[in-house]
Amino acid sequence: MRRVGGALGALAALVVLASACDGEDGPVPAAEYGERLFNDARLSESAFNSFSCATCHATTLTPPAGRMDSGYTLYDSAFRKTWWGGYETRLLDAVNFCYVNFMRGVAPLPEDSPQSRSLYEYLVSISPNRDAPPLPFTVVKNTVEVARGDRTRGQEVYRAACQDCHGEPHTGAGRLTELASVLPEVTADYGELFPGVPPSLVVIEKVRHGQFFGVGGNMPPYSVEALSDADLGALLTFLEL
Repeated sequence: MRRVGGALGALAALVVLASACDGEDGPVPAAEYGERLFNDARLSESAFNSFSCATCHATTLTPPAGRMDSGYTLYDSAFRKTWWGGYETRLLDAVNFCYVNFMRGVAPLPEDSPQSRSLYEYLVSISPNRDAPPLPFTVVKNTVEVARGDRTRGQEVYRAACQDCHGEPHTGAGRLTELASVLPEVTADYGELFPGVPPSLVVIEKVRHGQFFGVGGNMPPYSVEALSDADLGALLTFLEL
C-alpha cells in the first residue's frame, strides 16, 4: 500500500488554483482539458502506449450497454475514500497506478503538473456525490479452471470485454494495437511457451492477473466484480478452450 494521505491530498490544494490550461485555440478550462487528456492515449509520452483512461473506464453513472470494462466507471470517483479496492488512499496515486503500469508512463505524474491538475478537475466535474463510497476490487489469487458456460453468452462477453482491444475473433480486425494478441489463435503457441499448462489456464491467468505475472502483456486485470467466473467460463466456451 502506498503512503497514506487525505482522499484528495496535496493535489486538491493545488488544483483549486488551476482554472485553465493553454490549448491550440487559447486558454481551455481545466476540466475541459482534463476530459481531453482522459480520452487521449498521448497523455502518456510512451510511443508504445495505446491506452487512454477511457479505454478501461466509462464516465457515466452506469457503464454503457454492451461494455464490460476492467475498471469501474469513474463517475463519482473523485471523493471516494480509497481506490483500487482500498490499496490506494490518494486519488493521484490511483491515477498513477494506471499511468505507470498500463499506459507505460516512465514516471508518475507530479502533483503540480497541468495533467494532474486538469484530470482532477475533470473527475470532480463528474463526481456530484461527495459521499460516494469506495468500491470493491476482488482479485482472484489462484488461477483455477472455471465451469464452462453458454457459447452465445461467451460471444457477448467477448464483444463487451475483449473486442475493443483484441479486435474480431480469429482475425484481430479493428484491434486497438497490433501488439494485442489475436484470440484464440494466440493460444496455439501456449504448448511451447507454457509446457504442461492447459491453454485455458493461461487465458484465465491473463484475464485475472493481467500483466502482473509476466504472461499478460500490458493487459489490466479483471476483478470478480468486473467479470464473474460464470462469464469467464462462457468466454472460454466461445473461444473453444
